[in-house]
Amino acid sequence: MNAINRDPFLTHDVKLDRLGEVAVRVGLGLQPGQELVMTAPIEALPLARRITEHAYRAGASLVTTLFTDEDSTLMRFRFAADGTFDVASAWLYEGMASAFRGGAARLAIAGENPSLLSAQDPDKVARANRARSKAYQPALELIAGFDINWTIVSYASPSWAKAVFPDEAETVAVAKLWEAIFAASRVDRVDPVAAWAEHNKALHARTKLLNDKRYHALHFTGPGTDLTVGLADDHEWEGGASTAKNGVICNPNIPSEEVFTTPHKDRVSGTVSSTKPLSYQGTLIDEIQVRFEEGRIVEASAKSGENVLRKVLETDEGAARLGEVALVPHSSPISASGLLFFNTLYDENAACHIALGQAYAKCIRGGDQMTVEELAEKGANRSLIHIDWMIGSGEVDIDGVSASGAAEPIMRKGEWV
Repeated sequence: MNAINRDPFLTHDVKLDRLGEVAVRVGLGLQPGQELVMTAPIEALPLARRITEHAYRAGASLVTTLFTDEDSTLMRFRFAADGTFDVASAWLYEGMASAFRGGAARLAIAGENPSLLSAQDPDKVARANRARSKAYQPALELIAGFDINWTIVSYASPSWAKAVFPDEAETVAVAKLWEAIFAASRVDRVDPVAAWAEHNKALHARTKLLNDKRYHALHFTGPGTDLTVGLADDHEWEGGASTAKNGVICNPNIPSEEVFTTPHKDRVSGTVSSTKPLSYQGTLIDEIQVRFEEGRIVEASAKSGENVLRKVLETDEGAARLGEVALVPHSSPISASGLLFFNTLYDENAACHIALGQAYAKCIRGGDQMTVEELAEKGANRSLIHIDWMIGSGEVDIDGVSASGAAEPIMRKGEWV
């Protein structure tokens, strides 16, 4: 075992089982008698079964899993009538929202092909995404509002693995991606649960420092970036384990290296360039460049996926405004791996990032008790979407700006000062 207490003798099956345990115990903090609603790509069945076992061992009353299939998704775009792409399964998402209101926990397994829909009609892709976002809103608001305990973990599907390791044989690519997932999720440690407790302690120390500072804004500078992100009134920094409104402590992302808060929807200005590609609903959007005025994106371009990006920004009034800003050191373990994952869950934990769309009510002091109108008065954005994209690198500096306009360094060349 090495300096960070990795166990070199664990088999793949043992680590997969540990990932299921971490998802339930650390990610969800699942409570006895609680239902669990899980979504997963069909390739992730082995992990879904491990999670199901650990959920029942933790006392779950019922585990319901909804699977997706990439081939079936492609069939819709190839064969469905044009007029059907404005339709989404509202009944399904209403059912999920009903389950969450009834106290169910939420778990998503990510692992889809990041370029699944890249060759499809961008107009159909955008319409389908908009319809899904609209139908999903009742459930999204409960998740974004931390009404429930929820988490996301990943599965190394062959299509995703080949995107990350295009020059490797499929079996080798899958094996390499699994090792990266296991390391980032801390399941290769001697005691994964203890390792997460230590990591959460470090993230909480960082959020306390930022909350004590009470910055009015953040100023990002770097190649193609000169961006001022005003912070919402009474904003609160969060990171690592968090307590949901139902009283359950959960880690919403496995892995997680970020500390994050809510920007003010009307106080963002300047230009910013993405530092990693964004994989959004099967489309790869690369080299994003946007300009903000009074909180809203007024110019936007991308080297690839620009049509989908523009459609996303037209989703609703809040889609072109920010709902999150997050700080991640360039030396984070995921960044240090040197891999581009083409998966937001991983790439956002390798770099500082911003998110278009819905804000987290929990990142406003007392926000979990506020109405939508009260949150808006504090500067929290509202939208059908919440899409993270990466703007940090080893070339980006960040200053914290006080209400008086005084600036002090937070990060230099991507690292905490």
